[in-house]
Amino acid sequence: MKHHVAVGVDGSPESRAAARWAAQEAVLRHVPLRLVHAVDWPLDPVFPGLGRQDVDRWADRALTETAEELHRLHPLLEITTRRPAAQPAAALAAEATDAGLLVLGSRGLGGLVGFLVGSVAMSALVATDTPTVMVRIADDPDSPQAGPGSEVVVGVDIHEACDRVLAFAFEEAARRNCALRVVHGWKMPAAYTYVPFIDPDDERDIGRSITHMVDDLLLAWRHKFPDVDVSPSVRMGSAGDHLVRASQGAGLVVVGRHLRRSPLGTHLGSVAHAVLHHAAAPVAVVAHE
Repeated sequence: MKHHVAVGVDGSPESRAAARWAAQEAVLRHVPLRLVHAVDWPLDPVFPGLGRQDVDRWADRALTETAEELHRLHPLLEITTRRPAAQPAAALAAEATDAGLLVLGSRGLGGLVGFLVGSVAMSALVATDTPTVMVRIADDPDSPQAGPGSEVVVGVDIHEACDRVLAFAFEEAARRNCALRVVHGWKMPAAYTYVPFIDPDDERDIGRSITHMVDDLLLAWRHKFPDVDVSPSVRMGSAGDHLVRASQGAGLVVVGRHLRRSPLGTHLGSVAHAVLHHAAAPVAVVAHE
């Protein structure tokens, strides 16, 4: 099960939505699905009188009910369950080490559209190098409010090595048989901060130059995935803002984050942070150098 899809399950509506999304992704990838529920014992004192057997029974029930539901939806999908005794974030990160994808659930932010990323999900996300997808209830493939998602959207930075991010995005677009929109946001050079008037010709020239750089970046990937319809979107302004706008109606948004080099902090990055908290589609976070 080297390339299976792993999903965190805790019995909540958010985790059930994530499990259904993960099952559909596993079917697309032709790989097994693993349901993971971590039990951290002893529990917080806020649950007095709750014994270990009670917790174990509740965990087993959450896994069993989720597995049975997914079997009904996808009878041919191979599904296994795991119940490690460890802190949830650490257990999910450990389970992701031999998985091709980790999927986690999150509550939506209502009118703000995006995600409410809890401490467990955030800790697991930054503790693993495995691509991780955040899913809201609105992204549930069986939800009446979930849209079909006509494209995959990916954010790129021409100043960063983003092969892992592009590989993930192109592969997702190829297996979904959908278009891929490549988004890059750029800003005028710092020297222009001190110029009282910016020549529009300079702005256009810089924009054209950056567009050519993005096209060059995508050239090898177009050859590798000739059947994927690629649409670059290069605009001046915040990359995070452009990605959030592009997420409307998308099936998946892909962003990168730097590999964790320090035990301190979340190391998520401003663009990934903005997209996670305001995107209107599931968000895949891919670690890269």
